[in-house]
Amino acid sequence: MSEPGPESIPTSADPRSKRPTKRRAVTPHSEVANEIQTLFKDPSKDLQLPNALKPRTVASLSAPPEIVTNVQGSSAGAGSGEFHVYKASRRREYERLRLMQSEVDNEKSDETWEKERQEAKRKDDEKTEKNRRRREKKKNARGKKGGGGDQNDVAPVKSAAAPGSMITMEDQDGGAADGQVAQQEVPGVIFHDED
Repeated sequence: MSEPGPESIPTSADPRSKRPTKRRAVTPHSEVANEIQTLFKDPSKDLQLPNALKPRTVASLSAPPEIVTNVQGSSAGAGSGEFHVYKASRRREYERLRLMQSEVDNEKSDETWEKERQEAKRKDDEKTEKNRRRREKKKNARGKKGGGGDQNDVAPVKSAAAPGSMITMEDQDGGAADGQVAQQEVPGVIFHDED
């Protein structure tokens, strides 16, 4: 038995060989890994991202031909080579018609949405105006009822005492009646603890 020598190394793996190495099939994983390694080699380099696809419109399609020569159907005397030409032209025309119809549908839906939005805005404005008039009417009625006072006056607040509590009653001039404090019970539910 002989020892493994340089002659047993495949020629492509021998570092002395000038032969190119065999190319292996590229998998999607190795392709992405390769792209990432390329990007990391020079981080200062700007990235070139592909442009986003623009939506197809009728304007982006080529215009239909002005004059159609050799008009024939899919089977009316057409040779085997003409069938594919017919199919391609029919597909282009159907695509153009479909795009035109979708644009019309989009315009109609936009128009109906705009009408609905305007109607909702009008209703909201009417309700707001109605509430504003009602508030002003209420405010004016309160001002007249109070003896023609200023409209900026605040309505007097009644007692802030809790129901069932005892509050002191003062006479109209703000002082205590005859130096005494009268007690009045505010109506409400009173709980008594029974022993």
